[in-house]
Amino acid sequence: MSNTPHTLGEEFPGQLEAIHALKAQDENFARVLKEYDEVNDQIHLAETNLQPVSEEHESTLRKRRLALKDTIAGVLAAN
Repeated sequence: MSNTPHTLGEEFPGQLEAIHALKAQDENFARVLKEYDEVNDQIHLAETNLQPVSEEHESTLRKRRLALKDTIAGVLAAN
């Protein structure tokens, strides 16, 4: 397991099999998952000061992560 907080496994416990199945079936969903991981990694790097960013940029990243999480949750709920 990753030491990065907010991984998909933590955010959607018990739904990793469904996420992997949907990822294989739907390339748009796969892109959303990839972007979620990328944004989440950027936030983690900012939080740990490995790659500091402005508070405004970090806030923007957090809002983007939340929007992506909402998209993922919506797809999971629909399937």
